Amino acid sequence: MLVAQRRRRIKEMLLRDHMVKVADLVREFDVSEETIRRDLNELERDGIAQKNYGGAVLTEDFIASMTSITPVDERRTQMGEEKDAIGRMAAKLVKEDQVVIVDAGSTTWSVAKHLGELNRLTVITNGINVAQELSHNQNFSVFVIGGKLNTHLMSLVSPQPEIEMQKYTADYVFLGTSGISMKKGFTSADIYEAEVKRAMVGVGEKVVILADHTKLEKQGLISFSSFDDVDILITSSLANEEMLREIEKHGVEVLVCELQKT
Repeated sequence: MLVAQRRRRIKEMLLRDHMVKVADLVREFDVSEETIRRDLNELERDGIAQKNYGGAVLTEDFIASMTSITPVDERRTQMGEEKDAIGRMAAKLVKEDQVVIVDAGSTTWSVAKHLGELNRLTVITNGINVAQELSHNQNFSVFVIGGKLNTHLMSLVSPQPEIEMQKYTADYVFLGTSGISMKKGFTSADIYEAEVKRAMVGVGEKVVILADHTKLEKQGLISFSSFDDVDILITSSLANEEMLREIEKHGVEVLVCELQKT
């Protein structure tokens, strides 16, 4: 079993039981105690697990985040005007006949809506709402990544996203984010969504993060990308200017769409 597969299984066990024991994991995966401890160290660095004597438990912060994720249909109406402006600006980057990846989410749905103004495009997505929006244009080739349905986010999560994404290369990858942290980079509140986003980052010529201004004041639990792996951040004029300048210092191009402050 690959390291990534084993760690994913340990994550699933933590999410299911809220705790794991080193001895049980050694028997389950037929590896050394040292190997399991390295796995748990990695999960602790990700903010998922907290090690204790003989094993690890799911962190309280992570449990809280999993129960507080707002369904995508509700998030569509939150910051609606801002998300629409961000989506319109993102869509203008794309040229006809290109290949783009659009992940699931409310802001990325706005990108899909404005991509529909093009004539020909190939789009890969794991978002049911994104695919539905793109289906209105009969000249598009739309590929949906398979996997388990997350009903909150209306996304499909592949059991091995890094393998699934190896089939594709994209001119642009458009990703939403739960939060942006100068320490952790771009983050997600969902462990499986973070894995999919991480895999998408790896196959894009240009990686574009879409974030309304409130995301610059939040931090999700799981980092899916550092600043080094992102080319462009698109946000609005409502965003904190000082933080945007700090992000630019990390080599990320920041595009700002104008909105009236109320």
